[in-house]
Amino acid sequence: MTPAGRVLLAATPLGQPGDASARLRDALATAPIIAAEDTRRLRRLCSDLDVTPAGRVVSFFDANEAGRVPQLLGWLQEGQDVLVVTDAGMPAVSDPGYRLVSAAVAAGVPVTSLPGPSAVITALAVSGLPVDRFCFEGFLPRKSGERRRAVAELASEPRTLVLFEAPHRLAETLRDLADAFGADRAAAVCRELTKTHEEIRRGTLGELAGWAAGEVRGEITLVIAGAVLADLEVGPEELAADVARREEAGEPRKDAIAGVARDRRLPKRAVYDAVVAAKAR
Repeated sequence: MTPAGRVLLAATPLGQPGDASARLRDALATAPIIAAEDTRRLRRLCSDLDVTPAGRVVSFFDANEAGRVPQLLGWLQEGQDVLVVTDAGMPAVSDPGYRLVSAAVAAGVPVTSLPGPSAVITALAVSGLPVDRFCFEGFLPRKSGERRRAVAELASEPRTLVLFEAPHRLAETLRDLADAFGADRAAAVCRELTKTHEEIRRGTLGELAGWAAGEVRGEITLVIAGAVLADLEVGPEELAADVARREEAGEPRKDAIAGVARDRRLPKRAVYDAVVAAKAR
C-alpha cells in the first residue's frame, strides 16, 4: 500500500519576500502539488525568491475550497505531498486550509507545518498591549447589526483581542468598538505589517475611530486591550443602584447603563447584566 502524502501548511511572507524561510523555498521548488489561494501571487512570490515550481499548481481559495478538497485528498492518498500556501501568513487562519486539514486528519493523512510569518502574532507583538493572554476573533460580521451584537459579547473579554478588518469598514468598526468597550479602551491599528508603508497607530478606541474617519488603505490588523475591572470591586447591587438613580433623574435606561459603565470603567455588558440580575430578584 502506498504511504499517504503529507499536507504541508506553509506560511508565506506578509510583505517582504526576504522573510520566506529556507524550508518554504525548498518546498515551492520540490512539492508535487501546490494549492495556492491566488496563483498569480504565487508566481510573483516564486519570481521574487528565484524559485521555479516543479509540481502542479492549482487554485485553492474560499469559493472553491470545499469542492477542491476531495481532489487534493485523492492526490494525498496516492502518496503525493500537497503544499498549501495563501496570499500571506499561515494557511487556515482566516484563510483557506481548515477544510483540507480536517479531511486529512479524518482520513489518517499526515499534516505538518512550515512555520513562519503570522499577522496575528506580529501585530500582537508590536502593539504594546499585554501579550500573556490573547484571543483571535478573525473578521467581525460585515452587517452593522450583527457586528454590534458580536462586539457587545466581547466587551467583557479580559484577554487582549486581535481582529482583522477591511480598510473600508475600519472607521465604522472602531466606532462600534468604542461604543461597546468605552472610548478610552487602549488599542492599536497595525497597517501593512512588514511592508514599505507599515504603520502602527496606537491610542484609545475613540482616538483611533476619529483618525480612521479619513481614508485608510492596506491590510489591517486590530489589537485591543482586554477589559479591566475597576480597581475597587463593585458588586452588581451597587451598579444596578447607580443605573436606577440615573433613571430617576430622567435618563433613558440605555444611556444610564452607558454612563455607569463609563464612570466605573466597566464594560456596558457588565452593567446591563447587573441591572437584569437586580430585577430578577
